[in-house]
Amino acid sequence: MTKISYESLIANIPDYPEPGVIFKDITPLFADPDGLRALVRDLADHFRASGVTKVVGPEARGFMTGTPVAYELGAGFVPARKPGKLPRETRSVSYDLEYGSDSLEIHADAIQPGDRVLIVDDLVATGGTAAATGKLVQELGAELVGYACILELTFLHPRVTLATAGDHELYSLVKVD
Repeated sequence: MTKISYESLIANIPDYPEPGVIFKDITPLFADPDGLRALVRDLADHFRASGVTKVVGPEARGFMTGTPVAYELGAGFVPARKPGKLPRETRSVSYDLEYGSDSLEIHADAIQPGDRVLIVDDLVATGGTAAATGKLVQELGAELVGYACILELTFLHPRVTLATAGDHELYSLVKVD
């Protein structure tokens, strides 16, 4: 792992989007050339020997994080988008949120049986989005290698939720207790 202080490149914004919440702003990390290179390299290096053929990034910050990791791994990138955003035939998954539900879609032909898939996002909070994406990947016949993220909000216990999609590793650069 690179010797860089990721925490020093993540801005804490108090009372955003509502009072009592401390928002973790990763845009300074992305704006820092050394920080961006390090996060891509560290996430990719952790899974480099896993034979990843595709990286899936959930909308929208998973695109920013997953695409360079896919490039570094020599893998393809597959966006998981909100319903109605992809132009060809899709497969979808719905999942529960704290207040309601949501859905994600992937092009039906983007992931094939035999693909080894890594799911990459900027943040894993409750784990609901990641677990749902993992289930969709597996329904498409691919092997789920694991999950990678910049920030893991451990106090929301995402690993419990991720376990519903199977026994797959969650690798995070920063854990927030």
